[in-house]
Amino acid sequence: MIIAHDLGTTGNKASLHHNDGRLVASTTVGYPAHFAAGGVAEQDPQDWWDAVATATRDLLARTGTAPAEVQGLVVSGQMMGAVLLDGEGRPVRPAIIWADTRSGAQQRELEQALGAEHAYELLGHRLNPTYSVEKVMWVRDNEPDVWARVRRFCVAKDYIVLGLTGRLATDRSDASGTNAYDQRTGDWSDEVLAAARLDRALFPEILDSTTVAGTLTDAAAAALGLHDSSGRHRDVRVVMGGGDGPMAAVGSGIVAPEDGAYVCLGTSSWISFASNAPLRDPGLRTFTFDNVVPGSFVPTATMQAGGASIQWISEALSPDPAQPETARLTAEAGGDIDTEDLYFLPYLLGERSPIWDPNARGAFVGIGRHHTRRHLVRAVLESIGYNLLTSIHAFRESGAAIDRIDAVGGGAQSDALLQTLADVWGVPVRRRTIVEEANSLGAAVTGAVGLGLADFSAARALSEVTAEFIPDAGRHSIHAERHARFTAAYDALAPWFAAGAQEVSR
Repeated sequence: MIIAHDLGTTGNKASLHHNDGRLVASTTVGYPAHFAAGGVAEQDPQDWWDAVATATRDLLARTGTAPAEVQGLVVSGQMMGAVLLDGEGRPVRPAIIWADTRSGAQQRELEQALGAEHAYELLGHRLNPTYSVEKVMWVRDNEPDVWARVRRFCVAKDYIVLGLTGRLATDRSDASGTNAYDQRTGDWSDEVLAAARLDRALFPEILDSTTVAGTLTDAAAAALGLHDSSGRHRDVRVVMGGGDGPMAAVGSGIVAPEDGAYVCLGTSSWISFASNAPLRDPGLRTFTFDNVVPGSFVPTATMQAGGASIQWISEALSPDPAQPETARLTAEAGGDIDTEDLYFLPYLLGERSPIWDPNARGAFVGIGRHHTRRHLVRAVLESIGYNLLTSIHAFRESGAAIDRIDAVGGGAQSDALLQTLADVWGVPVRRRTIVEEANSLGAAVTGAVGLGLADFSAARALSEVTAEFIPDAGRHSIHAERHARFTAAYDALAPWFAAGAQEVSR
């Protein structure tokens, strides 16, 4: 057996797999995130570790799996955060996660030193406060007492691998999401580190995602329940794993360019596909991660608050915000409902692709007395489609062919959302059998490859298409016009967002 863990924003999705990747069972252990004004987004790394331990024990108990049957562990995780460690490998402060946008000044410092276009060519990404190196710089510049204790840096998945094996390392997919990784050389960029004024010794060694990082320590085996009554455990191997974006591609059966594109509809939402080379957008709207499949890449466009926007409107409109009626509200907003010129800007956490504006905020535009909650929810669903459509256009302008898109993530369970996306994008959108477990399935396949039990092509057979949503030509034509209005709404409000950010900073 292989156990895969996927450290998301709201919880750890853990899954038990046969050694060829087939899913046996899954479980989720939630944990909180702290969001506050000014772009604050943090989590306690101890919560991640506790969730990994609890989920592992739960999987073993529910399936009757003996610890001796577990051959390997592998981890996928949220990307672009910053876990800062002391000399003993202990966090010196809460982890700053991907959604945090406080480091605008640090982004501007790097941009002035490197140049925006040169940095994009070097890194495969724009410089932006959502990336790791800017977050590390922010702590140095704003928390000197904390910084005095910092000796190493890593991201979420790496922290768990450190706890499992005692080895601090990262993989190429997560390294490529830090804004400090030279995608041309496959190593940390001396040029960026000099501009950031950061010591290379802070950064972990870089491994392929399929590398066995080590074996489970005695302490980790005891915490996860992977030991016998005498306290002994087999040499359970821990495969390095990778970032949740590239892992979702593998879990969607997307392991080579011919496999097409996929959309992940999680807290953040993204469109991506496999490629043999990085994809550089002249407009700097999209970006490219290194893939967990060694030697390949995943061009990507990520919006900060895809599923998060649906969750927010559900909490706002449900009688009990603690138990949002998401499924019912999204179903009511499906079909032919017309928002009657109501638009939503889904920038609750600022935005990455395609506008790259950390100052952007959510807004309903065009709201009238006649609008109801169905119109509000419908506008939120359409906004996800419109925002990602701009990125689809960017991919096509860069030479990518996108003629269908497979959907995974929690939002992929909604017929109303998938039909809306098909109508907005003008291409078929397909739901797969593995939806919420796509990231952990990708991790399991990566683990199986690392343990010498399978190759990545096995991923294609582990998740099947269960439903296809065909675009309606008439609605697609209407959405093409509405997409232009959507982008115009942001363009009109962008100066107002920027002025608001300046007021807050004062």
